[in-house]
Amino acid sequence: MSTPHPELQPGDVPPTVSFITTAGATRGLSDLLGKKSVVYFYPAAFTPGCTTEACDFRDNLGALTAAGYEVFAVSGDDPETLARFAEELALTYTLLSDPDHAAAQAWGAWGEKEINGQTVTGALRATFVLGEDGRVTHAEYRVNAEGHVARLREQLGA
Repeated sequence: MSTPHPELQPGDVPPTVSFITTAGATRGLSDLLGKKSVVYFYPAAFTPGCTTEACDFRDNLGALTAAGYEVFAVSGDDPETLARFAEELALTYTLLSDPDHAAAQAWGAWGEKEINGQTVTGALRATFVLGEDGRVTHAEYRVNAEGHVARLREQLGA
């Protein structure tokens, strides 16, 4: 299975892209500078794996925040859907909309995957950790939603 854009590696500066918040505001990579950030891409709100991952980040947010990280979740869902997802799951971290999948494509989180035995092209589950300078310190692609946050916390010492 191929990914149409190169995967980001530690030391890389992610491509500049824009995201839309649940309130409809536009945010960019420059908004993440000056703080350590966890940015995770997921295929779609309200699906089983994505719900598991979102709740796992919610349940571990205190430890990540205490270690100095701000969490951002990115999907192709529209801001209204993301607002409902956040409300229904009591998610208090920032959910960002990537409606045209430009960010997912630019960050290498878009490509072929198998769903129910069929090869499809779409958003890939991926997680990036950015340092205060905006550079990637950690990149993981094709993440398994279950247990992912525990592994990430261990890697980050959070």
